[in-house]
Amino acid sequence: MTDPTSSDMTASDPGPDVRTHYERMLAGDLYIAADPRIIDGQATAHRLMEEFNAIPAADGTERSRLLRLLVGSVGDDVVVRAPLFVDFGSHISIGDRTFVNFGLMALDVAPITIGADCQIGPNVQLLTPIHPLEPEPRRAKWERAAPITLGDNVWLGGGAIVLPGVTIGEDSVVGAGAVVSRDLPAGIVAVGNPARVIRTL
Repeated sequence: MTDPTSSDMTASDPGPDVRTHYERMLAGDLYIAADPRIIDGQATAHRLMEEFNAIPAADGTERSRLLRLLVGSVGDDVVVRAPLFVDFGSHISIGDRTFVNFGLMALDVAPITIGADCQIGPNVQLLTPIHPLEPEPRRAKWERAAPITLGDNVWLGGGAIVLPGVTIGEDSVVGAGAVVSRDLPAGIVAVGNPARVIRTL
């Protein structure tokens, strides 16, 4: 099997890599998800996710307990409404007083950092995985990921999509349905696909 390593993920052979695919994943390098540690980590997360999503909304104590088992770091006074969908959960951190509305999909193959006092609208997607453009490495199941960072007091409108490697600066607002493919500075409003800055705050 060919190991693609160039920035555009075309197929070239760099020689042997002694790391496990789990180690490669954590480093942000190309990997194949068949590694047992990846499979086990996702299975654990999916079990906790299913339990979290099944808890009645009135049982805030149990929901909070399960959220802290599922997510790597959860600040004080955080509210996350079910359903929540993750890959690992353990690669996500959520700052104090952040509110996450229904249906967050946070694919945390790479770290996802959500700051304090953020507001995440319904059906937002935070997507760290990257698949090859070239057909052969994609067929061979190679992939990698890049982290996502939301600064403090960011508001993502309903249905917004944040793509791999993006950082959004503090106090910024992303409009409903926007697709954020590049970094956004602090203190702005961005809308559209691809998201573009329309004003400063």
